[in-house]
Amino acid sequence: MFLKVQLPWNVIIPAESLDTKGLVLQKSIIIRLLDEFATKKATKDLGYLLAVTTLDHIGEGKVRQHSGDVLFPVRFSGISFKIFRGEIVEGVVHKVLKHGVFLKCGPIENAYLSSIKMPGYTYTVGENPVFHSDKQPTIEKNVVVRVIVIGTKWLEAEREFQALVSVDGDYLGPLDKES
Repeated sequence: MFLKVQLPWNVIIPAESLDTKGLVLQKSIIIRLLDEFATKKATKDLGYLLAVTTLDHIGEGKVRQHSGDVLFPVRFSGISFKIFRGEIVEGVVHKVLKHGVFLKCGPIENAYLSSIKMPGYTYTVGENPVFHSDKQPTIEKNVVVRVIVIGTKWLEAEREFQALVSVDGDYLGPLDKES
């Protein structure tokens, strides 16, 4: 689910980037904010930070004693993506294993679909392993699959989410090429 978020942030501008012209300073703050924002990746509460939409407020700068750099408290609005239990999402299969498949769902690299949560599917070994079903299309690498999220896990060290998903439900499963 996409969320509109408002975040406080502290932006440090090196002394050599300071200028008396307000627009140049604002540009420096925005560039630095975007750089720092890009390295943050995700938070447990807000999910994956995707975009800064507006810079809402720039506070008064405070000079740091030893370096001469200036710290500006800012508040900005942005868009984030967080996956929730019970949510229906679509993902692309990127790895097929004997016990299930891994999907990429937006910024989430590891959504795991266990073979237990694929009723009616059987694993077929081969150069390109797949899950076959008599009633639904085959689940294989690069196939788009509609799934329901049955659990999520936040990994602090990697700053990312993992999800456990299922195709057990109405209108879930691999999507036809025409869909």
